[in-house]
Amino acid sequence: MSKRRIMEEIKELEKEPVVGCTARPVDDNNISNWTATIKGPPDSPYEGGTFQMTIVFPRDYPFRAPVVKATTRIYHPNIDSHGNICLDILKHNWAPSLTISKVLLSISSLLCDPNPSSPMDPEAAKLYQSNITEFNKKAREYTEKYAK
Repeated sequence: MSKRRIMEEIKELEKEPVVGCTARPVDDNNISNWTATIKGPPDSPYEGGTFQMTIVFPRDYPFRAPVVKATTRIYHPNIDSHGNICLDILKHNWAPSLTISKVLLSISSLLCDPNPSSPMDPEAAKLYQSNITEFNKKAREYTEKYAK
């Protein structure tokens, strides 16, 4: 099932690309490993940045969620220094009806609207809640330094 479903998703992304995002297999010989990019959303401290991600599909995809990691450093409450992303649809709320397009949109949305109550980076979550101006400044600094 996995290979056929992944091929369908490749075709879907070619037909209807996700605005501000790209995703494709690293090479044609292994469609289970992908690279993706997400542009920092407008009016966020990530605006102007391009964030690289890796996507690894498990053998039993779509019945298990893909593993998505940020490879570009980012200052965000829900993304840790190793690129692990805390997003419910990548964990307990995964459903086989979800697609990589929906995952990319959800990550882009997470950049605009962090969830500090479920942090991967507790320090970033604390700053986000206590001083949004300083949080935005630090997130912008990371974006300018790492996400070009």
